Amino acid sequence: MLAAASLGGNATGPGAEVEVVDAGDSPETAVAAAQKAMDGGAKMFLGPLFSGQSRAVTEAVGRGTPVVSLSNDSSIAGDNLFVFGITPQQSAKSILGFAATRGKRNVVTVVPPGPFGALSAQAAQSVAAATGGTAPAAIVASSAAGLIDKIRAANGGALPDAVYLPVVGGPFEEQAAAIKGAGIQLLGSEQWASITPYRIDALQDGWFAAPDPVRFEAFATAFTAFSETEAGVLGGLAFDAVEMARILGRIGQQNRKGLLREAGFDGVVGPYRFQKDGQCARGLAILSVTTGANNLIGSTGA
Repeated sequence: MLAAASLGGNATGPGAEVEVVDAGDSPETAVAAAQKAMDGGAKMFLGPLFSGQSRAVTEAVGRGTPVVSLSNDSSIAGDNLFVFGITPQQSAKSILGFAATRGKRNVVTVVPPGPFGALSAQAAQSVAAATGGTAPAAIVASSAAGLIDKIRAANGGALPDAVYLPVVGGPFEEQAAAIKGAGIQLLGSEQWASITPYRIDALQDGWFAAPDPVRFEAFATAFTAFSETEAGVLGGLAFDAVEMARILGRIGQQNRKGLLREAGFDGVVGPYRFQKDGQCARGLAILSVTTGANNLIGSTGA
């Protein structure tokens, strides 16, 4: 994140447009860092990364100062706390909306146990309702055993048009293999972008939401040359947040009104607009997994 903020030779020290302060690894250290930044004249916070730290900073010093958290936990948004990470809602809106345009309107969601799986399932249900699709109750499964039978049962005895498998990790690959073996279209979230999906046979021909690779490539190349490490989505988000703050600072709008400007912003991760409830509407690309590559097949606006 520090390398992304410094990309292009931008200064990040005291007195610069953007200062980087270490938030530590607890809510208490994050609040101390935020207070130090406030004492130095900060008008806006970019971060922290984690949801617990972000809530603590907002409660302690952020009521009148916008906090743009890099967390992907959409449940923490509000009270001048804006969620900038790529959320389950953004992924679901992009991929399920695209799938509907391809005739895939009846979608079953499969998630593992846990909070992120629950958020992903909830997002898929709300998106399906908004787009006129049908989404039976999500299947929570910790393995691939009997998964196709469970999918049929959830969908009234028939196979659905597609299965949304948003959470990477655990039984993910085994579940994907079972779904592909049943001949069902596989859909994925932004999390797929972190695992090089074209190297996983079970994901071949799947569709997933992700940052536009054309936009991201120039940033990734520059980042690798600067830091000698690969650029991930988090680096792209940090870069976009810093560029957004610099733009607002130069026009004297590093505040809530500036964040909510109607024109929104354009970043290396894609176009985005902040909303009054602290959520962020984000445009993502839709990629298809093919042999040796992920191919761009669509995009969604913010």
